[in-house]
Amino acid sequence: MIFDIFRKKNPLPKYLYTEEELNELEGYIDSHFGSFDEVFHEMVSPDIHLDVLIIEPTDDEPYFKLITEGAGAYKQKAPKKYVDKKGHYSEFVILLPADWNIKSNESKWYWPIGELKKIARVPGMYNTWLGPGHTLHANEEMESVDSSTKQNSFVLLKHTDSRGNSCEFRMKSGKYMNFYVIMPLYPEELDFIFANGLDALLDRIPDEDLPPIVNPNRRNYCV
Repeated sequence: MIFDIFRKKNPLPKYLYTEEELNELEGYIDSHFGSFDEVFHEMVSPDIHLDVLIIEPTDDEPYFKLITEGAGAYKQKAPKKYVDKKGHYSEFVILLPADWNIKSNESKWYWPIGELKKIARVPGMYNTWLGPGHTLHANEEMESVDSSTKQNSFVLLKHTDSRGNSCEFRMKSGKYMNFYVIMPLYPEELDFIFANGLDALLDRIPDEDLPPIVNPNRRNYCV
């Protein structure tokens, strides 16, 4: 499945977590992803209120983890065979190198954060759902996401913790929350997924390149 995340759709009514759900979500993130001391707060929220939690690099995981907080307040329109009676909910993650200038508004530094927030809004904007293996274009023209890279699209992967377990949990309300990590793709990699499937691409990625930390100049796995 592929979505064009460039065109804007009609805004939705506001979807928000309850205070109890928010505390539960943050508790899970703290115990499975790491402690966060900084949050990029969203000033204007037309549909979901979408903040981004910042988890600093550590010796064991030397990269930033940026995690949306708010996307999971929206119940996605997923096929019944993929979800239980409580529906499909998810938050999204992108991983950045320890030397990434995450506070810069310059395009070459900001684009991962901007794309993270755009992707998190796709289910509501399109009345659809996102899950592992779904791919997304960065723009209508299929051009690079930024002049600093030739990558032009994304694939969603199930996020796992340091023990290799999938990051997902059921809230007390019954909602089943998923976490998906966003991996930028080169055009050839996107074409390869269409032709051969995601597993075939993952087989080409060396272990040291996983989890998929953003690297605008990483080698292309399909050339």
